[in-house]
Amino acid sequence: MMLSRSSARVPCRAPTLQPSPCVRVSVGSRFHTHLVTSRFGRSTRQATAATTQQSWSYNASSFDRVQTASNVPTCTSTRHEHYSTSTVPAPVDATSQKPVNPATHYIPPQTGLIASLPKSWIPYAELIRLDKPTGTYYLFFPTLFSTLLAAPMAAEVITPLQVLGTSGLFFAGALIMRGAGCAINDLWDRNLDPYVERTKFRPIARRALSPRNAVLFTGTQLLAGLGILLQFPSQCLWYGIPSLPLVVAYPLAKRVTHYPQAVLGLAFSWGAIMGFPALGVDLLANQDALMAASALYTSCIAWTILYDMIYAHMDIKDDVAAGIKSIALRHEHNTKAVLTGLATAQVGLLAAAGVAAGCGPVFFVGSCGSAVATLGLMIWKVQLKSVPNCWWWFKNGCLLTGGGISLGLMGEYLAQYYGLYEKEEHSDKVIV
Repeated sequence: MMLSRSSARVPCRAPTLQPSPCVRVSVGSRFHTHLVTSRFGRSTRQATAATTQQSWSYNASSFDRVQTASNVPTCTSTRHEHYSTSTVPAPVDATSQKPVNPATHYIPPQTGLIASLPKSWIPYAELIRLDKPTGTYYLFFPTLFSTLLAAPMAAEVITPLQVLGTSGLFFAGALIMRGAGCAINDLWDRNLDPYVERTKFRPIARRALSPRNAVLFTGTQLLAGLGILLQFPSQCLWYGIPSLPLVVAYPLAKRVTHYPQAVLGLAFSWGAIMGFPALGVDLLANQDALMAASALYTSCIAWTILYDMIYAHMDIKDDVAAGIKSIALRHEHNTKAVLTGLATAQVGLLAAAGVAAGCGPVFFVGSCGSAVATLGLMIWKVQLKSVPNCWWWFKNGCLLTGGGISLGLMGEYLAQYYGLYEKEEHSDKVIV
């Protein structure tokens, strides 16, 4: 059925109501939709509160949810002659059989891995962001970078199988420790998350999980992470433990500084150091390895600040209301200039790490070249005022930049492992 502004024969049960023009209200980045409703005076809301029923219709072209009242004349837009009232049903509460507003009520996952889990497990899976693996990838990539960079510098020959096994352990550790970090963050932010659109349905914020149970679960994760760490050489234990205070400090940094992303960078980039002791490279005894690890670590810090600055733009309005500080708020009007500076620092430090490690042209073309291309494309294309666009580049930029650097490092490792550079030098000497 199509409703038009010119339809004057529609009966009106409440003729005293005078709806004002339509108000278009954002219902948050969780669904990227807008709510179109009529705005009434205080007395009108009180008079119709008991009889108003919500009905939801979905516009197939814009996915806008339209809320109307059964006893109020429908508010029509001044920009369109008419609109569609399709009959696609909204989510329904199983107990009351009434439509559920996804902007104000939590809706359990209907698809994906979490949806297949037992109901009692879902809050725990959501707590560790099991359905959002991007954070795990961001934590894993620095460990992969350092493993591939350290492999040719080890005293013993490191085979590809050893590199693969070490990388597998690091991925398991990243999965566990990222979950623990998310739980610690949610525990600190349990009184702030309900006021931020993107986080208000997190399990602790919506009271699906008590802080006590979350603490116990986090302790279990930390023990599992310790178990992974003990699979590496013993010196890795002493390199790994100092990162824990940084994980705890990040949620607190959001309350006292506009640069909490710097603290996050210190924590998330720690794996850029761990690959060296994991392969038996003593950083204190090997000066070149220490310089390579230091440059790689600071390069990853710059990368972390860069991508999290884009991520922070998704919450910039809610952060102002909740009193949360971020680099996105501090540099809202010159964000792309800051991103460009961070990208330059990241690539420059990455190249410095390659020089210290004695890398060849495969690394500089593959890793550094791909970083320049992917970071430049992201900074150019990202639309900082668009929540969906920021999320797309945050999620896919991880794989583009991290994957490109990893492929370059893998190529460099294989070139040195199979002696390709030595063959080139030998052929040059023969020609001379």
